[in-house]
Amino acid sequence: MEKSKLKTLILLHSMLMIYSMSGICSKLAAGESFLSFRFCLFYGIIILLLGFYAIGWQQIIKRMPLSTAFANKAVTIIWGLVWGVLFFDERITVKKIIGILLVVIGIVIFAKADEVTEDE
Repeated sequence: MEKSKLKTLILLHSMLMIYSMSGICSKLAAGESFLSFRFCLFYGIIILLLGFYAIGWQQIIKRMPLSTAFANKAVTIIWGLVWGVLFFDERITVKKIIGILLVVIGIVIFAKADEVTEDE
């Protein structure tokens, strides 16, 4: 894999991690009183994260096919599982692991198929 492609892929996954962090703030805001300081703070952070993500996403899709970038967006479920365990004391179950493995396998298959079409 070329250095520039690897750099773009790392940037993509960094942006997807940031995107998934908005879910943490959403869940935290849901536990607050409507329009309280903490509610507004969490929603402000959500807007900031999504704005940063939107700008980063635009830069990424300049450098890679949209279909590849969008297929990788599915890794946000992995981040969701990580954030659930770290912040909300959720449990990792066998069904969740199987689901994540299916998503990762799908991303790998798609990425390999995309590499084959680029080589042709």
